[in-house]
Amino acid sequence: MFEFFRLSLVLAATVVFATVPDAAAQTFDYDQAPIRYAKAAADNPVSRLQAAKPKLAFDDDHGYLKSALAALKVPESSQLLVFSKTSLQRQRITAKTPRAVYFNDDVYVGFTPLGDVLEVSVADAALGTVYYTIDQEPAVRPRFVRQTESCLTCHGASPTRGVPGHLMRSVFADRGGEPLLANGSYRTDDASPFAERWGGWYVTGTHGKQEHLGNRWHKGRSDDADPVLPGGSQNVTDLKPFFTVNRYLTPHSDIVALMVLGHQTTVHNRIARATYETRVALHYQDELNRALKEPATTRYDSVKSRIASVGDDLLKGLLFCEEAKLTDAVKGTSGFAEEFAARGPFDKAKRSLRDFDLKTQLFRYPCSFLIYSEAFDKMPGEVREYVLRKLFDVLIGRDKDAAFKHLTADDRRSILEILRETKPTLPAYWRKD
Repeated sequence: MFEFFRLSLVLAATVVFATVPDAAAQTFDYDQAPIRYAKAAADNPVSRLQAAKPKLAFDDDHGYLKSALAALKVPESSQLLVFSKTSLQRQRITAKTPRAVYFNDDVYVGFTPLGDVLEVSVADAALGTVYYTIDQEPAVRPRFVRQTESCLTCHGASPTRGVPGHLMRSVFADRGGEPLLANGSYRTDDASPFAERWGGWYVTGTHGKQEHLGNRWHKGRSDDADPVLPGGSQNVTDLKPFFTVNRYLTPHSDIVALMVLGHQTTVHNRIARATYETRVALHYQDELNRALKEPATTRYDSVKSRIASVGDDLLKGLLFCEEAKLTDAVKGTSGFAEEFAARGPFDKAKRSLRDFDLKTQLFRYPCSFLIYSEAFDKMPGEVREYVLRKLFDVLIGRDKDAAFKHLTADDRRSILEILRETKPTLPAYWRKD
């Protein structure tokens, strides 16, 4: 009887691990062990701010926006404006009243003029993305209220790599902001062709002869016009012809900030995916080890393979393996690029992973600044060590995988030197020549 029970468990484990789909498509039951998304306590910059009982100031024009941005250290220069109805308060969003998005390395804040709430999302090391709202009404002690089902409908499926994450979409929107889904849509990240980016968004900045889908609406239910806004849609540096800009904290929707957002949301999703997949795989392994009285350190090859798959996926995102190259220089309008680059950290040669290129690619040194993030550092040790070991092997030239052929010898040497000096938590083998 025991042998039959043992065999049944092994066969069950084989089915569980052998039938897992591709890492970019598999979704999880978030509320089952070990994730327990809805009931697990969040631990992130927003939850910690909430615990500190912040005194947020309310103003009649923007509610708690300015105060919340300051408390969460989100720069106003990161402002982006999206006029497609692709978010929670869609009824208030049009080409004349776009939604504003602000972000830093961990936190995203959404503001809609005359909206009922501020929308906040944050990278949580254990839970992926966690969502909150703040009522836009004066209160003695305003609260960040955590949201689950209402956000996961769109932000917890295959477009976000099957985990609670972020989704930056490019759509064909009419004047009322309604996305014309019959015309298709695109997910926007650093791998997206420039010509497919930012439909339904406003874009300020110059980009030469490269064309994007921003700053234009399309013929639809609420519009009989051609898909071009006054003054044209390319190389726009002033949004005043399009809508009343003084409703917002700044008059910008900076192209460099848009490019950073596309990269950052994708890597956050890959970090979350790596965390979920590893936690689930190790949970199954631990249950089997207890049932079969195996040593706690036992790891099936299927578990190792599962962790390696999401680790490889994350590493490719960190190293911009699929980045679409620029054909003309890009320059923003808001000062975002300068503020972002000034944050460092810097090595002794004053180099940083935040240094921009903006001529042929987004960053001068193609390794993501999110390698410094709390979400990366707090990934389960098995997948974090896998990524760091493989990254080291790539940078010293030991790993010859064709996926990393875009990295020049100078890229690899510079990234290695920068990380050695600016990331003190690296394993000891990184310090050896």
